[in-house]
Amino acid sequence: MNLTKQEIDAISNLGLAHMGDCVFEILCRGYLCAQGGKNVGNLHRDTINMVKASSQAKFVDKLLPMLTEEELAYYRRGKNAHVHAVPKSATPAEYAKATGLEALFGALYLAGKTERLNELFKAVMEE
Repeated sequence: MNLTKQEIDAISNLGLAHMGDCVFEILCRGYLCAQGGKNVGNLHRDTINMVKASSQAKFVDKLLPMLTEEELAYYRRGKNAHVHAVPKSATPAEYAKATGLEALFGALYLAGKTERLNELFKAVMEE
């Protein structure tokens, strides 16, 4: 993908989060597969643990200091999106942060900024 800023800005907040949900999950799956030594059941379980809202909210806390103003704007768009339901496994604050992370990752992917996506993802995976 290589959409312009105008094209990305025309996508709804939750549309960006929808795209970013997929992008974040595929990055998590790749990360886990690259570690090796796991069967498919463990891969699935570990992926679910990484992509749940409470985990994504923790990742956001690591990322925020690294973001540019433009990236922060996409994060805020997702964080402030009006969602109709919050999963039982997350607080509204965690879900808002997770939606912000997903909107950011969706915008970066749609802009073709895969190098930046990988840089941010790597940063949240480092302990």
